[in-house]
Amino acid sequence: MVGFWKKITVLSALLVSSCLALHESDVGVVDWHKSFMGIPRVDSIATSPKFHRVGGKNTQSVVISATESNTLAALSPVNGTIVWRHTFEPEDPIVSFHKHGWIVASLSGPGGSVLRIFNTLTGDLLLERQLHKPVSGLLVEPGSLGCSVAFGNDTLGTPDLFVLSNGHSVHHFVGRDEKWTWKSEDAASLVINSNLVVSSDAIYVVGLASSFASYTLHVTALSPATGEVLATAHIPSTVADGLNDFITLSSSTGEPYLLWLESNSIKHLPLTPSLGGKASSYRTSMFRKLVNIGLESQGMFVGIKIDGTAQALKLQNDGVKLVWDFEDSAPTDKHSESVYAGGWDKDGKPYIGRLYWSYSLKFASAELFAPHLADGKGMITGFSFPFDTNQFGTISHLAMDAANPGTFQVLGRLVITTSTGSIQLWQQDKLQWTREESLAEVSVAEFVELPEHILGASAVSEGGEGFVQRLNRQMKDAKDLPNYLIHFFKRFATGDYVSVTSSAAPVKQQTGLGLHRDTFGFRQVIVMATSRGKIFGLDSSNGEILWSKLLSRGSLTNAGVKSIKMFLVKAVGDASTGLEESEKANADGPEVVLVAHRGTGRSADEEVVLYHFNALTGENAKHPTPQRGPLQGQKIYSGSVIDAYLLKSSSGKVVVVLDEAFKVHLYPDTPTSASIFASAAPSLSVPLRMSASELGSHRVVGHQFATLGQENAAVYSAFPTWSLSLPEGEDIQSIIPPTRGPVASIGKVLGNRTTLYKYLNEHMFIVLTAPHSASPSTAKSSSCGVYLVDGVKGSIVYHAAVPSVTGACDVRAVLTENWLVYHYYDDEYQGTGQTKGYRMVSVELYEGKKVDEKIRSSDISAYSEKNLDITAYERSFVYFHGITAIAATSTKYGITSKDIIVANSNHKIQGLSRRFLDPRRPNRKPTTQEQEEYLVQYDPLLPDDQRRVLSHNYEVAQVRHIITAPSLLESTSLVFAYGLDLFCTRVAPSKTFDVLSESFNKTQLVITILALVVAIMFAKPAVRRKKLKEKWYN
Repeated sequence: MVGFWKKITVLSALLVSSCLALHESDVGVVDWHKSFMGIPRVDSIATSPKFHRVGGKNTQSVVISATESNTLAALSPVNGTIVWRHTFEPEDPIVSFHKHGWIVASLSGPGGSVLRIFNTLTGDLLLERQLHKPVSGLLVEPGSLGCSVAFGNDTLGTPDLFVLSNGHSVHHFVGRDEKWTWKSEDAASLVINSNLVVSSDAIYVVGLASSFASYTLHVTALSPATGEVLATAHIPSTVADGLNDFITLSSSTGEPYLLWLESNSIKHLPLTPSLGGKASSYRTSMFRKLVNIGLESQGMFVGIKIDGTAQALKLQNDGVKLVWDFEDSAPTDKHSESVYAGGWDKDGKPYIGRLYWSYSLKFASAELFAPHLADGKGMITGFSFPFDTNQFGTISHLAMDAANPGTFQVLGRLVITTSTGSIQLWQQDKLQWTREESLAEVSVAEFVELPEHILGASAVSEGGEGFVQRLNRQMKDAKDLPNYLIHFFKRFATGDYVSVTSSAAPVKQQTGLGLHRDTFGFRQVIVMATSRGKIFGLDSSNGEILWSKLLSRGSLTNAGVKSIKMFLVKAVGDASTGLEESEKANADGPEVVLVAHRGTGRSADEEVVLYHFNALTGENAKHPTPQRGPLQGQKIYSGSVIDAYLLKSSSGKVVVVLDEAFKVHLYPDTPTSASIFASAAPSLSVPLRMSASELGSHRVVGHQFATLGQENAAVYSAFPTWSLSLPEGEDIQSIIPPTRGPVASIGKVLGNRTTLYKYLNEHMFIVLTAPHSASPSTAKSSSCGVYLVDGVKGSIVYHAAVPSVTGACDVRAVLTENWLVYHYYDDEYQGTGQTKGYRMVSVELYEGKKVDEKIRSSDISAYSEKNLDITAYERSFVYFHGITAIAATSTKYGITSKDIIVANSNHKIQGLSRRFLDPRRPNRKPTTQEQEEYLVQYDPLLPDDQRRVLSHNYEVAQVRHIITAPSLLESTSLVFAYGLDLFCTRVAPSKTFDVLSESFNKTQLVITILALVVAIMFAKPAVRRKKLKEKWYN
């Protein structure tokens, strides 16, 4: 064992030299990290954002929410930072959370199978308990149905907990111990319990019993001490909308009540241990909806009447009473539908808030009702604030708290969640902070290189300038010459130059067309589109948002925009080819086209839209001036998208979109684009993942393009040319395209001076397969497949079968040049020395069956018999962690060695050197010739070297994708990982060989040069005199 670890230590020492560890001084300079909690889940009060104040000498408050990213988090209302967060596993979805004092309880998993308790202010996990097995959990919608938590008295310094899970079980916790458990005897009946109400006399379990056309209410009373059933009753009721039409409340004296909506009337029933109470009705108004605003302990709620107006109501011992009528609250053409919320001040006084958007004023308006003011009659105050609906969409949720500094003064803090995923806190009419949580749901992203900074370029780009104008401009620029000279000589003398570890962020803020790159091209724009129909431009040097734009929904009011693919159609240095004359005048800066699907979910409303915008500003590329409002798109056709591509040629770039009828649509739709596609069509071949006719499986089919006959000579369509044959029981899971980039070398020279020529087939792609669940042969085939396929004729270049884990396949793979790397979990072991664990497999493909054999794979026809005459070198390694994303680095010319970048399950971004993963590493001690190739002895274990962790101490959670881009330095690649968090850094796999290191003594060099100059000045006259004497004497 000692020898084993010694070998690992030596190996690590040898290999780590390929990449320098990140110094502490570089943290936050060469990289940045943005943490998010995700878009709040506002569809249920059980998961939506809530203010919560923890009492004491100095009260503190947080905003707690569960999110679409399956995260429970708390935000600081002061500055919007994340106080704490906990990310849950995908198979353990959060169904509800409940707050009380200094603890927060969450239920997650099917039927609320897991209970967790956190400290409100620190997020520390205090208790975790499985209440039932997840496989036996209820699978219902909404997920909070059948789950609830109620808090009792403090027994051991912690409130007693009563937990309802799976719709049929109640658990009583005292501290960390479970005191008793009650399970419904008729668990198989149609009754699903959903609410818990705690009183000193009984625990009331309230549920819904399904009937033919509606629901009826069912209540069970339990003993708080033993969990025994005191009484059970079916309440004569007719509830139409399930969970939304009943509420459990407390009266003014604290007695529990059950309140529901039946036939547009509000009914309420007192809950007693005998369940012998009688229901009463509130018939003053007719209601269509009840709104739970979180003030159940005060007996307050909001009722929406038939005409759309709202009333604030309070349940008292003598019945339901009207406390405030929100007049003119029904939605009209002047204002939107209102949202309502309840809140508290630091003294525990309740407030009710109403928020709506005014179409006429273009402002958001808020009303705050304080029922305890004005001698108990209630007082309402209001204000408006400039909410930007063009930037943030519509208001979808409101949470609030309030303060009462004066007798007739009420101040409110409003936390707003918008349709685009933004969270804002407004204190009265002042915006305190904004969080763009939609960045936790990035769909596509792309690096865009910035243009070079050129003085006076703005004047020249506006159509030129005359002699006088140029002379005036140059005279103005001349005033900076003395400072420039002083700075130049100071920099030259001190050696204070920009280095690869210097920050690429600009000293002064730059926006719009004034954006320009830094010395080494580390500063770029990361353009990204989110799942909520919003696009962003981020500065790659510091992660700051440069611009953001809402995507237009068109004429469909409730339409959603789903981003499919993003293409850089004009990069820095590209000519404005393929544009009309009217567009060339606005051809400033790089441009991006986003292919998106827009619709409401109805097939009749589906349409494919292209958004063409400037990458530096986010503005429409076809309009010379900024446009107010959402970014307008161009509808290409009605229907859906099969796939989209970017076709590049010397004449320009064309976006190619395939519709469901396999018809080709081009953008821009110009004669130039048609000519470019017509020239390339005969050589194009694309693989498509298509649904098979049997049992919902999928298959890969290759397609080429042809015209639709003489009458439609200019219209192209895709037609099938081949289909990939798979073993029975395998289904196509995904298709992964290769990583494109320049190829600097077509071969590898070995130590004995022979050459292995790379198999460079540009049509290769990866196919991942999984067992098909509905296939009759699935029991026989339980493996996952990794295929390399030739896209022209469908030939299998490489294939490997890896074991599946309980029928699921979680294989990650990347292909660059002739190098394939894939990762999977192996739960099988055979023989001595084998073990379960994660495997990383490295495969390199070379031409021919032996060295020096060359078939010119990059030029040879796909139909040549030599095309599959290849040799595969393969090695398997043990990797310590699961991974969620994988990518290969990319550089400007492809000279630098490539690293593999992975996001592992420990929420870390790690770089793996190619020397680690070289499949030609020998099993024995390397020979002299192998050492010339820097090969080291093969060891199956990849060292978990913390110096290779690019994210160092950052927790980069739920990474879904990693993209890389070259910088101006051939040695350095930019890396961007996105998921729940965003992380960007730069790596140098072969060290920064094209830049002097920071340890280089520039001062000594300058002194040496100056000393040589002085020595030459003194020596030159002496040499001249010596030569003159030699001429006289010779």
